Amino acid sequence: MIFNSKRNFVYVILAGIFITNAIVAEMIGGKIIQIGPFIMSIGILPWPVVFITTDLINEYFGKSGVRKLSLITASLIAYVFIVLFCAMHMNAASFSTVSNDQFQAVFGQSMWIIVGSLVAFLTSQLVDVFVFWALREKTGGKFLWLRSTGSTVISQLVDTFIVEGIAFWLPGKMTTSVYINSSLTGYTFKLIIAVLLTPLIYFGHNLIEKYIGHDESEKMIKTTAQESLHHKVLD
Repeated sequence: MIFNSKRNFVYVILAGIFITNAIVAEMIGGKIIQIGPFIMSIGILPWPVVFITTDLINEYFGKSGVRKLSLITASLIAYVFIVLFCAMHMNAASFSTVSNDQFQAVFGQSMWIIVGSLVAFLTSQLVDVFVFWALREKTGGKFLWLRSTGSTVISQLVDTFIVEGIAFWLPGKMTTSVYINSSLTGYTFKLIIAVLLTPLIYFGHNLIEKYIGHDESEKMIKTTAQESLHHKVLD
């Protein structure tokens, strides 16, 4: 069984955190907030957690672990899209506390967000994995904070501009100036949150090491590094 292996159990927990935050971000992303002169989607809040989890999976399970989970998550997001599409085309009962218009107002915008997120999510994950391993090779496996933050800086820039462009700018929900303002603001806030959450990378790393043991932890990290180098040589 899958839970007979501590390694598998760690992957399931990380995958659960990853998928949950990705889908929650889709559901709440239609709400736009303004903090002073700054405009952004509330959906940015869970994404730093997604990227932190990505870095932990990168560290212990390598590129293939992240890619497989990214495809699974993208498939689940697409499933959410289908469910919402069907739900919005079914009339509410006369006694329903939520009317068709209310439901449409909340989840209708999510449809565009989901389309944008699918494109942005897969693109940014590929960028994150590439940058993470490029920095890991350059630093010889040292400076976990550097490869974590560095990969996040680049991947979240890609993610933010793609998702906001497809979700809000293309359908005419935002003007170009508002789109740029919102994207830059969202990216800045994502980056600030990601930097503030950097200690969680070390916290998660220590938790995993304590759970599976120091030797097994080092073995997993060494194995993923060797596999990455092997794939690079083959490429």
